[in-house]
Amino acid sequence: MKVFITGATGVLGRRLVERLAERDHEVVGLARDVAGERVVERRGGTPRRGDVLEPESLERAVDDDVGVVIHAATAIPDSTRPADEAWARNDRVRLEGARNLLEASPSSLRQVLFPSVVWVARQPDGPQFDETADCHPDRATRSAAEVEDLLERHANTDGFDAAVLRCGLFYAPDARDTRAWAEGLLEGRLPIVDSGLLGRRDAELSFVHADDAAAAFVAAVAAEASGRYHVVDDEPATGAAFFETFAALLGAGKPRRIPGWLARVFVGEVTARMMTSPMPTTNAKAKRELGWEPEHPTHRDGLKQVVETWESDGTLAELGAEPGEKPGPRGEKVA
Repeated sequence: MKVFITGATGVLGRRLVERLAERDHEVVGLARDVAGERVVERRGGTPRRGDVLEPESLERAVDDDVGVVIHAATAIPDSTRPADEAWARNDRVRLEGARNLLEASPSSLRQVLFPSVVWVARQPDGPQFDETADCHPDRATRSAAEVEDLLERHANTDGFDAAVLRCGLFYAPDARDTRAWAEGLLEGRLPIVDSGLLGRRDAELSFVHADDAAAAFVAAVAAEASGRYHVVDDEPATGAAFFETFAALLGAGKPRRIPGWLARVFVGEVTARMMTSPMPTTNAKAKRELGWEPEHPTHRDGLKQVVETWESDGTLAELGAEPGEKPGPRGEKVA
């Protein structure tokens, strides 16, 4: 099967190129420059120069025999307090990019996959939810909800399968945010942000290791899946549990807490809401229908892999970290 991937040089996209190529798919990855082309080549794909916001470049990049398209391109702001213009850029890449991609796709198209986010459907009062729950998008997620709706409409009229894989919060050794979290924990400047007047109420969040997210997409391609799937760890985790585990693995001090109302002053409304609004969900449908199982079923397993990878590749030394106590299988610390 020939698979065309936008966002092929990103944290998820790099893994998609490599894993699909390993399964004998012919993978074409969109790249915007020479460096991006080299990333795609190293992962086993064929690079094509283009930009999702330039329709003519997509028409040149997408071959007539493409059977599967994965729209993984984003422009997530890298600032802790992004301006609305930064979110607007991400909206364009997601939504306008999806429209351009559908317009450029050939009649051979059989399946379109889109990595959305589970918190697009987080419930106002905080209970666990699944793929059937109503969406409640905010500023950061409204374009994801719009792409979900766009693909559903086109799938009904154009005759392809649309698979929306809503992922939890990504973490991975090569993820920008994961390294930033580590630096903040080691320097004592990454607090646990939580709700409640004094910051003592923990919100359950849903995380997923980027390796497991990529594996879910590979499974969805193999299953010729359609519909919505939540791709998350086996169990939700509070922000406190996640960052305290990470700090212990890095040998950093236990992070302090600050209430969400105070965090808004420093990190802005979007980031503070992300960490203080519960989004507990389940991966049961993805397991059942895709035959997918996460290699790192909990944040404890996944963060251990992150730190071990950094130990072996020199990142820990670069960060000035000394590995600390290792959480055991149920979170208890062991020597």
